[in-house]
Amino acid sequence: MGALDAVAGRVADGATVTFRPSGSSMVPLIRSRQQVVVAPADPSKLEVGDIVLARVAGTVYLHLVSSVDPARKRMQISNNRGRINGWTGHDRVFGICVAVDGVTRSGIEGKTLAVASDDSPRT
Repeated sequence: MGALDAVAGRVADGATVTFRPSGSSMVPLIRSRQQVVVAPADPSKLEVGDIVLARVAGTVYLHLVSSVDPARKRMQISNNRGRINGWTGHDRVFGICVAVDGVTRSGIEGKTLAVASDDSPRT
């Protein structure tokens, strides 16, 4: 189980989570170890260009939505360097990146679900 699996579990439980992912696949949108905030999302409202936390073929990624297929309730996930990770269903999209290093991402309005804070007790 990778580090993002634990984050995905918390977001799936309704928490907004702040963490520092590592890697260079999302540069310049997210640089390695920059602080990101991910909130639970309504997958039906997500669009191309949104950064999401999603499971694709068994691996959790913090990557871009590169295509949407609303009729089949799925979206294609890719990194910011042209690599396509694959298609995933709405049920495997956990959250949307709402901020990077304290800067709110544009276009997130109406895409998040009501959430608990990162420090809320979990039941």
